[in-house]
Amino acid sequence: MKTPINVKFMLRALRYRNYRLFFSGQAVSTIGTWMQTIAMNWLVYRLTESAFMLGSFNFFNSVPGLLLGPVAGVVADRFNRHKVIIITQSLAMLQAVLLAALVITGNIEVWHLLGLGFVLGCINGFDLTARQAFVVDLVEDKDDLPNAIALNSIILSVSKLVGPSIAGILIALVGEGACFLLNAASFIPVLAALLSMRVQEPVKREKENNSPLREMHEGYLYAYHFPPICYTVLLLGVVNLAGTVYVTLMPIFAQDIFAGDSYTLGLLMGATGLGAICGATFMASRPDPQGLERVIPWAVVLLGITLIVFSQTNWLLIGLLMLFFIGLGSIVHIAASSTLMQSLVDEDKRGRVMSLYSMSFGMTPFGNLLAGIMASYIGAAATVSTGGAVCVAGAILFFCRLQDIEKHTKTNNKIDEQNVIVPTSCNRVSGEKI
Repeated sequence: MKTPINVKFMLRALRYRNYRLFFSGQAVSTIGTWMQTIAMNWLVYRLTESAFMLGSFNFFNSVPGLLLGPVAGVVADRFNRHKVIIITQSLAMLQAVLLAALVITGNIEVWHLLGLGFVLGCINGFDLTARQAFVVDLVEDKDDLPNAIALNSIILSVSKLVGPSIAGILIALVGEGACFLLNAASFIPVLAALLSMRVQEPVKREKENNSPLREMHEGYLYAYHFPPICYTVLLLGVVNLAGTVYVTLMPIFAQDIFAGDSYTLGLLMGATGLGAICGATFMASRPDPQGLERVIPWAVVLLGITLIVFSQTNWLLIGLLMLFFIGLGSIVHIAASSTLMQSLVDEDKRGRVMSLYSMSFGMTPFGNLLAGIMASYIGAAATVSTGGAVCVAGAILFFCRLQDIEKHTKTNNKIDEQNVIVPTSCNRVSGEKI
């Protein structure tokens, strides 16, 4: 008798029409995105047979998000986020169409992939920041924000399992072009959902005439002097630098350490995805954002310790179990960090602050580059173990600042209890319940 109630509670953010539209569109599109990601990587390696070119491609694809983060944050605060997302999603669709055309006609070359990968990275730099800031506009009750973010995490985790599997089958049967075409088609539900939303005209901001540089400085100064956001972003940067290197080195573990093949690699990645789904489900079951400042460091501790254990075992079953908890800890850390920042940030600085969240993921390519260098000298196991130790050290430093962080989060919660949760002047999107 209790199960339907629990499920309804875990899906409570879907009671908002605009969030339902956003959720349904993303559920389709993220699968297409993963299909294209796998197909592009496979195509780069097929054309070049070079690990260096594969690494270079991923570097060029990821770095724009870090470089454009400050500008993307100002854009998300200055302009209608809803319209910004429509533009970025349309451009991403055109990129996929162009990529499909080049592959299907047989005119694709490596420089096309590098260039289009860089273009997509630039588009994503603006898109991710705008979408992070936009989610809070889709739910009327701020207490439902953690659930909305957690449901997004579930979508990403499921698509990470489904997308690569479909891509592998399509590449074997008909080639990479089909993946790019289907990804382009997957943007149609997203654009249809965005255009169907009932959007209010954005409220003019008092400081709209400030220069972009001044607005960047103001937003980042705000984040620097607000401990919950400052330390959350720093820990995100540390984890994205050191705690994601296992993904790059996973083929080495599958083949050399666990004495397996591509099937073993699929099992290892699947265990991570399953853990991520469970972690996102846990976040969706939480009733409110309170206490997330303690969830964050414990999730990173779990991630770091399981990375260390994973790196030191050659038993496949133990490796799979550790990867399950690695995926769980990783997604809980990401979702909890996003929720905490979204819950605390001032509305007029939301875009700039969430750009810091997006920029933290720009540390991943640098971590992967460093991991490749370290692994060539000390081995893959020692490299992953070092990354896990760095994560634990980062979590300990976060714990050391926890008292200061909690002082600010509790103060913010008291202020929220005395005010309307989403002021009319900030409610950019109709949160109508249907």
